[in-house]
Amino acid sequence: MGGAAPSGVLSKALAVLQAFSVEDNTLGFAELQRRTGLPKGTLHRTLGDLVAARLLDRVQGRYRLSSLVFELGMRASVERGLLEVATPFMEDLYVRTHELVHLGIREGAEVVYVAKMGGHQQVDSPSRLGGRMPLHSTALGKVLLAHAPADVRESVLRRPLERRAPRTITNVDVLTRQLSDIAAKGVAFEYEESAVGIVCVASGIFGPSDEIVGAVSVTGPVHRFRPTRHANSIRAAAGGITATLGRREELLRH
Repeated sequence: MGGAAPSGVLSKALAVLQAFSVEDNTLGFAELQRRTGLPKGTLHRTLGDLVAARLLDRVQGRYRLSSLVFELGMRASVERGLLEVATPFMEDLYVRTHELVHLGIREGAEVVYVAKMGGHQQVDSPSRLGGRMPLHSTALGKVLLAHAPADVRESVLRRPLERRAPRTITNVDVLTRQLSDIAAKGVAFEYEESAVGIVCVASGIFGPSDEIVGAVSVTGPVHRFRPTRHANSIRAAAGGITATLGRREELLRH
């Protein structure tokens, strides 16, 4: 991940912060140097500055992002309003299904998980809060891709489609037909395409200009969860979030 070392104080600090991931939230000095490509002396000074600024915590000689980074992210997050509106609808979906409920947004060619709600019996899903998956391999992602701008869809469909599980759709023609069906019916299904044993149903959330701003889904194990039985519930939840966002936008205008 290293490559050319960044120049400038801010770019060096940013390189360090971006070295952390959802899976690797605590890193040692050697791994940070490998990921950033910064010289030892420079990295040592940058880490000291970030700890002093309370953007990193130093714990037993290793480093992790601080709670201040999370707080700043929540202040700046464009998803915060979406999350606040979506939460009651996600809770209702969980009560109805007792399965894992997700809220996701699109960034580039990936779906980013911004909320996750489930109980003790929830399915073992590969999703992580703040984690990412390719759009074509999940129900959430397929909804977001079906309603994305044409240039985004074309860009995804031009590239090789990564196989995340044996049943991941990697055939462009099959995926294209699915996206057309999703756009027409307002609901997407996933059958063990992101991971073996997992099935899912999702629907899109739209902004005031009818642009897609996110999607909500319910995920369960293949042996007990039937996505088609919950298509109406997921559409109703997504529609409720969309309508509430619209009312909130209208109030803010006046």
